Amino acid sequence: MDDTGPAFVLVCVGSGGGPLESNLSGYLLKPYNAGWEAGIVALEAGSGQGTLKRLLEQDPDLFRTQSSASRTYSASEIYTFVRCFLITHAHLDHVSSLVLSTGSSAGPRKRVYANKETLENLEGMYNWRIWPNLASYDENDEDFKLLYSPLAMNGKYHSVFPDISVQIVPINHGTTDLGPYSSSAFFIRSDSHPSKREFLFFGDVEPDSITSSTPKIINVWRKAAPMIPNTLSTIFIECSWPSGRPDDMLHGHLTPEHLRDELVALATEVYHFRRSNSSSSSRPQRKRQKRNALSADELRGLLTGVRVYIIHCKDQSTSVDGPSTREIIAGQVRSLVEAAELGAQILSADQGMYISECFRSYSFTFRTAHGRSFAAI
Repeated sequence: MDDTGPAFVLVCVGSGGGPLESNLSGYLLKPYNAGWEAGIVALEAGSGQGTLKRLLEQDPDLFRTQSSASRTYSASEIYTFVRCFLITHAHLDHVSSLVLSTGSSAGPRKRVYANKETLENLEGMYNWRIWPNLASYDENDEDFKLLYSPLAMNGKYHSVFPDISVQIVPINHGTTDLGPYSSSAFFIRSDSHPSKREFLFFGDVEPDSITSSTPKIINVWRKAAPMIPNTLSTIFIECSWPSGRPDDMLHGHLTPEHLRDELVALATEVYHFRRSNSSSSSRPQRKRQKRNALSADELRGLLTGVRVYIIHCKDQSTSVDGPSTREIIAGQVRSLVEAAELGAQILSADQGMYISECFRSYSFTFRTAHGRSFAAI
């Protein structure tokens, strides 16, 4: 593979944030040059086999590749190829299919990678009351059980699959009666790609402007800034609500205005990284301080080459005419980002979309063939 080639393929089983159980967070990921049968990473597990069965009825060729052009797969076959799950947090719209399928799915034993808090919350479901205890921390336990595999939040990448490593970063997902609730962002890296391409995937997240005493998204942006856009050019991030939602009704989520502000924060980090990196000064770096706001001219084009996929839009619970909530939210974000002239391309991760990661190429193409949506990242 040359350094301009794709690194990953991702199929979007579900990208919504509820209330429709037929479209919840669920993505299937593999290295670009490997076949599906060689193994899959399940990124989130809200919607699963039932939803995928319906998608395959609409597009039987969804998982057909050049290496498997002569055959198609059933939903149950695809999930036998899953080797591990990456879970950002344990809310039901992110884990329901994982729980329901435990004990009945075939294939090798599957690991569940997440932070310690998320795994502890999953333990509360596998308690013989909500669901049988079909998960374990014991490597030597029965093969039919899931294997809890904590990801250390130590700033390092951890191998979760051949040729795929993940760095987990904690983020805020609001405050409950029990206290702050933690979610995760994943930096997902292709270790086999010559340029170690990676992409960034957010779980549900509260804007730093609301949790100013303990901001955490800024830590993600500071890690991402040095890689923008040559190594990291793709971001999946939620925007659950359309414009106009009051801050006290966000429930730990973003609106288009808050997402625009977060992308400005990323652009600001990119600006300061490039400025410091291009400086010929040999003076030691000073302790990082709060960034001053940049002017419109300084921000212009800093995120050129970055594609931002909007996920986790909350569907209307009643039927309405006109554009879907997802289309409305993506359009609002796009207008705000274009007005700020950041240069980022705003896209929507649609259910049933087939996405191939190509981190160096900035061009975007979209076509439909046999009902399949294609996107280059």
